[in-house]
Amino acid sequence: MKGVVVELGKRLSQSLSKSNLFKPSPCPWSASQHRGVKVNAIHLRPGNVIEKSGRVYQIVESEHKQRGRGGASMQMELRDVDNGNKVSLRFGPEEPVERVFVEEKSFTCLYTENNSAFLIEPETFDQLQVPLDLFGKSATYLKEEMKVRLQLYDGRPLAASVPKRVTCTIKETQPPMKGVSATPRYKKALLDNGLTVQIPPYLDADEEIIISTEDDSYLGRDYVPQSVTLQVVLMVVETHAQEQHRFEEFIKDSLKQMSDKMSIMDVNMKDLGVRL
Repeated sequence: MKGVVVELGKRLSQSLSKSNLFKPSPCPWSASQHRGVKVNAIHLRPGNVIEKSGRVYQIVESEHKQRGRGGASMQMELRDVDNGNKVSLRFGPEEPVERVFVEEKSFTCLYTENNSAFLIEPETFDQLQVPLDLFGKSATYLKEEMKVRLQLYDGRPLAASVPKRVTCTIKETQPPMKGVSATPRYKKALLDNGLTVQIPPYLDADEEIIISTEDDSYLGRDYVPQSVTLQVVLMVVETHAQEQHRFEEFIKDSLKQMSDKMSIMDVNMKDLGVRL
């Protein structure tokens, strides 16, 4: 079914690209998209849009630097919204900078192809082709029917983001290491999107898990509960599995410590016997 939806999306995208019906047009400034707001440079963050000397830039990187007696400064790498060129500028921490607020809209991902993502606006059905670079490293998580968010300036996409939590399927897991008696706290796993992450050792291939797209960390198993009660039960089972694993690790560590102490005592006794 998904294959049919994707194929229809591709055909619709090709047909709409030949017409002017859904081509974006410059939109007027609204309450969420306006100029003339002054903020101190120290409050600016990557992704923010500013206006400087008649040019509009998006902040790529921002770093606070201390120059000894010369005072502090904000070193920023900026990308020109019109031509894509990058420039480096320095501001004083308290220097007022004109910030341009952009519009945020929700889209649905149809498919990805040739370093591009094809999106559709769910209310107007407008389609948009954007480079995967807008998503940064999070582009790895893009999949069909995923809800994403775009930052737009005068109808042009500046940045894109995926949900902070996504569901992935484990394709392969790291095999047990030979000669290692203690169970490791985590093992490597290859996900269906090609990403390698660290997961608890009790998880196996083909299981669905929740991953944080911010740091690629494991958050838990993915469940589709039929009721709140079932959801609570599944959460308890997950917690019990984690606690049981910790308890087993505690027992193993305790036994190892006892064994080490017994060995030391045995050596001391033998040494005492020799002296006597």
